[in-house]
Amino acid sequence: MPLPVKPEETQDSLSEQRKTCRRQALDLLARREHSRLELERKLLARSYPRDTTNEVLDALEVEGLLEETRFIESFVRARIDKGQGPTRIRADLIQRGIDEAHIQVGLREACQDWGVLAAKVRRKRFGMDMPSDFTERARQMRFLQYRGFEGGQIETALDPAVDPD
Repeated sequence: MPLPVKPEETQDSLSEQRKTCRRQALDLLARREHSRLELERKLLARSYPRDTTNEVLDALEVEGLLEETRFIESFVRARIDKGQGPTRIRADLIQRGIDEAHIQVGLREACQDWGVLAAKVRRKRFGMDMPSDFTERARQMRFLQYRGFEGGQIETALDPAVDPD
């Protein structure tokens, strides 16, 4: 016959579980900003119950320690520094659970001239010389498209009149 569980023991274990979940979440946030979905996935992967995880994340949002706008700003800036375009950044943010309206605001607030960035990325990868034939031009266009730049931005990058510096 199983022993009866005392209510205070259950409360203590739940309280301790919340504390360790919160500590883990804060450790992750100390390293870098996370979206709520990223943090939720990581905590669930560490075997914390979904309800405990959601309680902890709600509390962190109320305290301002987990903030979507700050995450988006940090993420967009880091990806721009890596030479990625708006299409790739948007796709990566969607994977992290950010909605389209917030993505639009984040990309707009970055105040980035995407054509100039594409030109810098092209120059860094292929050098100063513009493509001399169609094959080379297509190769550079595919590279910039893979990096997340759109058609007009790629055309700007391949325009010899554009000085990225």
